[in-house]
Amino acid sequence: MSTNLSRRHFLLGSGMGLGSVALSAMMAEQGPHHKAKAKNCIFLLMEGGPSHIDTFDPKPRLEALHMTKFQKERNKFEANMNTGERYYVKSPFQFRRAGKMGIEINTHFEEFSTVVDDVCFYRGLRAESVNHPTALYHLNTGTQFGGDPAIGAWTSYGLGTINKHLPSFIVLPDTAYPQGGAANWSNGFLPAIHQGTPLRPTGSPVLDMAPPPGVTPERQRATLDLLNSLNNKHQQRHPAHAELAARVESYELAFRMQAEMPKVLDITSENKQTLEMYGIGGPNKDADAIGRRCLLARRLVQAGVRFVQVIVMGWDSHDYIENAHGARIRAIDKPIAALLKDLKRTGLLDETLVAWSGEFGRSPDNGIRRDGTAWGRDHNATAMSCWLAGGGVKAGHIVGATDETGLKGVEVVHPIRDFHVTLLHLLGLDDSKLRYLHAGREKQLSQTGGELIRDLLT
Repeated sequence: MSTNLSRRHFLLGSGMGLGSVALSAMMAEQGPHHKAKAKNCIFLLMEGGPSHIDTFDPKPRLEALHMTKFQKERNKFEANMNTGERYYVKSPFQFRRAGKMGIEINTHFEEFSTVVDDVCFYRGLRAESVNHPTALYHLNTGTQFGGDPAIGAWTSYGLGTINKHLPSFIVLPDTAYPQGGAANWSNGFLPAIHQGTPLRPTGSPVLDMAPPPGVTPERQRATLDLLNSLNNKHQQRHPAHAELAARVESYELAFRMQAEMPKVLDITSENKQTLEMYGIGGPNKDADAIGRRCLLARRLVQAGVRFVQVIVMGWDSHDYIENAHGARIRAIDKPIAALLKDLKRTGLLDETLVAWSGEFGRSPDNGIRRDGTAWGRDHNATAMSCWLAGGGVKAGHIVGATDETGLKGVEVVHPIRDFHVTLLHLLGLDDSKLRYLHAGREKQLSQTGGELIRDLLT
């Protein structure tokens, strides 16, 4: 464990009370472990498990195998899959080659096809669970059991905040929370100031952002000062009560947010062309909603938010995948392409790491035979695709490969812990040094350490 972290834990337990929180925050802002291009991250989470076979990893072999029996011994990853006869199913989608490298992607990605030269597609990732909540916990926190800090919380803890008037870790959920709920962006055992702050997808993103009528900033400041004085006395009697210190810090942050957050969340200040580029105000209502979250993500990192997670649900296509995945792809196409273009236009792409991933991939077969276009795909932990852009990523490349049916990874295969190690590395953090003493041992995002996926780096 580094000297800084050891001193932090000493101070938190030494009776210094509220002052230790401020000091530990300053110590976290001393800088990354190594020089890195990326200063912040936007993580695009596709909840439900998008099919790699039907998005960014086409498998022509399935054309010949379509509706023939799928025979394979079931393994531990398939424990929750459908029982009964299984059949290979081809993709109902067409694919196009895009970019200088001619990377094959689903034809529904019309706008996204124009930005593939800025993207590194990784086809060798492997999950460890085919159960949605545990797989989501694993992708977000490094463990399948929940309760540990999310990667955004680790990033906040390791790098500190850029803008003291805004939370360092913000989550933009869909109309409902993903399976597993708020534990997907928990601070876990880290100080509570590092937990993700979710913004409401409809209505006011933050409730009670404005003070009540007649309450001036001076009056609020006086109220907080009185509260801090009382809490200080309580803290002196209970020096190990870190939650109290974090609660006081949250009051102070909420007070500071009133001045800056409304301006950041006001997308009406954007010009018409930008709104249209994101799909905002267009006929596709899903694209409008996702476009608003993607635009907010750009505005948040531009304002100094360290880690932003955008959640898009609806990818769990066990049947009717042509309709379900087709609708999802058309909904994310303009918003995500616009996000990359906008980051590049504003000069933010070099210093912003963008990641796109679901919690697992999908299988080349379905458990129950269906005719026509009604077939879908089961969960698959042995093969999944993700992509990265910006922040020191090898743009315009494909890394890794799955077998001819898309069942499992066969080239540059890495588990999710290595993906986490790589994300942290791109942000200037070393997983082996980014640790926190909890329950008698030093803990880290990768749990037991991992390997850097060097093929993804420039």
